[in-house]
Amino acid sequence: MLLGRIIGTVVPCVVYDGLAGVPMLIVQPLDKGGAPTGAPIIAADATRMAGPDEMVYYEGGREAALALDPWFVPVDHTIVGIVDHLHVAPGSAT
Repeated sequence: MLLGRIIGTVVPCVVYDGLAGVPMLIVQPLDKGGAPTGAPIIAADATRMAGPDEMVYYEGGREAALALDPWFVPVDHTIVGIVDHLHVAPGSAT
């Protein structure tokens, strides 16, 4: 499970059959401490509730496709939850 923050949306002009109605969001990956790391990614929003500037957790690879209904649609990353609060124990955010 990975952490990220929503920084934008994608409006596709062509949608695969299994992805109709699934929002596509731009996610900035975060490290364990909540700091941005790496390049932004595009993720399908399985929760259909995430919005701008929210912290989310997501999956990548094969597990990303399994989170959607119908499953095994062509996605690389899928948002599976919205984070209400992040607490990192001192000294463990490396």
